[in-house]
Amino acid sequence: MSLTPRENMRRCLEFGTPERIPRDLWTLPWAEKRYPEELAALRVDYPGDIVIAPVAGKSSPLKKGDPYMIGEATDDWGCVFTNIQEGVHGEVKFPLLTGDNPDPKTIRPPVENIPVDVREARDRVNRFCGGTEQFVFAQSLPRPWERYQFLRGTENSLADVMTPDEGMTACLEVIHRHYLRELEFWVTTDVDAVFFMDDWGSQNQLLIPPPVWREWFKPLYRDYCDLAHAHGKFGFMHSDGHITAVIRDLVEVGVDALNAQLFVMDMADVAEQVKGKITFWGEIDRQHVLTSSDPQKGREAVRKVAEHFYDPRGGVIAQLEFGPGGVPATVMAVYDEWGKVGV
Repeated sequence: MSLTPRENMRRCLEFGTPERIPRDLWTLPWAEKRYPEELAALRVDYPGDIVIAPVAGKSSPLKKGDPYMIGEATDDWGCVFTNIQEGVHGEVKFPLLTGDNPDPKTIRPPVENIPVDVREARDRVNRFCGGTEQFVFAQSLPRPWERYQFLRGTENSLADVMTPDEGMTACLEVIHRHYLRELEFWVTTDVDAVFFMDDWGSQNQLLIPPPVWREWFKPLYRDYCDLAHAHGKFGFMHSDGHITAVIRDLVEVGVDALNAQLFVMDMADVAEQVKGKITFWGEIDRQHVLTSSDPQKGREAVRKVAEHFYDPRGGVIAQLEFGPGGVPATVMAVYDEWGKVGV
């Protein structure tokens, strides 16, 4: 009997020999608007195995606008994003935390994300989980480093972590505690996993020295994974850039699946360090491969990832992000080729 997508995904994560390589497709509004027919066909031919649970709380009164449209939009923490290109996400130009010593009392976490009627919200989420055979993510996305940057600005944030003071530590604590409160609700539901993220790499190295990362941020991710595992959930993490320097640390804190830009790192080195200890949740290079009009490049990229990371016991999810510049035929070729791996 064939496994459900949820069962197959669990086998992949637990190295229990899935029936096939699980699939996950990310899209940005840029692709949805330009290639609706191609995306519809892709989803029919290669349906994804992951879905996201419905929102449990209420919308923040601070939130307004569409961050993927040209202009300004405010998120649920009150950060204002400016966008100059439709279909992608904007950036914060005027951070809320200014001055030499940021004041945590000025931060307003979106407490609306945490349901007031916990029982009703849990029942609603559980009905959703029970009504699908797919693997379900919590509707929560902890991102402590990026949230600190949104509130403080990138330059100030980088300076702060190199010369930390009471203001930085207090602000980071406010952010982290809020995310833990969100997750404390979600791990009591029937979702299969929690998902958190922070982009930590440039094209060739970590944004901050690894010892600094280990002091300030590694414990936060450990908290998320410990909370998830204590309730039988998996921990998924995304981080863009060259993050080889801390990839062992992510395994150590308990990350079950990592979405990373494998093509900016030495895949052989990454495989030697952590293959068989973590699931590689994509991805295929969106800078040069997915933007190529030659589908063969997509197939070759799949074979390169498979050469280093594929294991019939599991540990690989066929994931990519279809965003600006992406070519539908190449995206389709990637999923077609993944279907041939291990067959």
